[in-house]
Amino acid sequence: MTLRGRLFLTIGLAVLLSVALSLGVGAFLARRSIQQAVETNLSRQVDLLAVRAETQPLSAEQLSGLRFFLGRQGERLVVTVRPVPAGLPVSAEQRSALDAGRAVQGELSLQGVPLLFAAHPTDNQVLLLVRPARLGAADWRPFLGSFLVAGLVGVAVAAAASFLLARVIAGPVGRVAEASRRLASGAPTEPVPVEGSDELAVLSRSFNDMAEQLAKAREGERGFLLSVSHELKTPLTAIRGYGEALEEGAVEGPAGGEVITREAARLERLVQDLLDLARLSQRTFSVRREVVDLGSVVEEAVRRHEPQARAFGVALAGDATEPCRATADPDRILQVVSNLIENAVRSTPSGGSVTVSAGPGVVAVRDTGPGLSSEDAPRAFERFFLYRRYSGERAVGTGLGLAIVKELTEAMGGSVSVDSVPGEGTTFTVRLPTPAARPDVVGQVTPTPAPPSPAGS
Repeated sequence: MTLRGRLFLTIGLAVLLSVALSLGVGAFLARRSIQQAVETNLSRQVDLLAVRAETQPLSAEQLSGLRFFLGRQGERLVVTVRPVPAGLPVSAEQRSALDAGRAVQGELSLQGVPLLFAAHPTDNQVLLLVRPARLGAADWRPFLGSFLVAGLVGVAVAAAASFLLARVIAGPVGRVAEASRRLASGAPTEPVPVEGSDELAVLSRSFNDMAEQLAKAREGERGFLLSVSHELKTPLTAIRGYGEALEEGAVEGPAGGEVITREAARLERLVQDLLDLARLSQRTFSVRREVVDLGSVVEEAVRRHEPQARAFGVALAGDATEPCRATADPDRILQVVSNLIENAVRSTPSGGSVTVSAGPGVVAVRDTGPGLSSEDAPRAFERFFLYRRYSGERAVGTGLGLAIVKELTEAMGGSVSVDSVPGEGTTFTVRLPTPAARPDVVGQVTPTPAPPSPAGS
């Protein structure tokens, strides 16, 4: 059964129970009113009979006809003498009132049967009119039509209210469910209207926020895949071309091998970007904690990127003061510094410079590039932001380098910040925990001749 159907039944039952309860209370109150009306009617009838008997005594034949007529109404006329005989089943107080010439009315019991009565004394008689206390169908008949109309109106109102409330409640939920199915299938999804009660409005807003974030993530990954796909074509084309040239003897082996090696390193960097993207999405970076000499990290990172800096016409230098120790993962901090250097070298124009400095628990990478605006600097570590922002203006990577820097630094218990002045350059500063005391053994970064694998931003 659908949510709307369940709501309709639940609300309908609740309203019907309310209507039934209202009708029950109404019937109880109506019964009291009917009983009071019956007692009043008995009193009036016996008063009329007493007035008639005082003006003209009733003959036996008239009494017989009158008793027959009253019997058809379920009433019985009793005529007794004054003073009231002891056999009349009324209370002592009522007996005294009748003997004193006052009319009385109330309830009495005759052979265990409850009766309503009204009595009126005359000069030498007492006229007593009785009827069963239990109300009959004739007593209820004038009210049955009203109760029936009220019940039907209540049922109709209950059905209409149940339908409207079920629609109001289930409508927003149904729209969110339909939008969720479209979102899961990859179809375009418009924001669902924020309406209904507070809880339903929160549900709609939460879905819209989720859909917006998912759309941004899909757009970013699509842009990343497009950029990587575009960059993959260049090294693949070069490798294939030089491979064919080597087969044909058109180029010398060392020259062709150098190009193939360089382009293969570029391919390796792009593949590493894809792996890092998967790790970023899954938050599964593995990080070791040990004491690292940041000076050796800076030295190795600068050595790795010197050929790339020369190719870009950028002066790359390292500056480390002793002691430069921090608690970090040697491989991860080298990846962090390498990403920052590659990002700086790529964004710095020819003739500029990049300086990497280290201190206790601190590594800073400064460049003389175009810098970032005050609006863009706070978002520099967002995935794909700088790629989307500057890919048409300056040389940028795949848009993941700085995001990887932030993730790795925070995984090691540190932080990274950016300070940039448009037209003057940018400084990225990595801060890491420092060891409590100087250790005897310091983790070192092992030099390797392989090209850098991490990607810039």
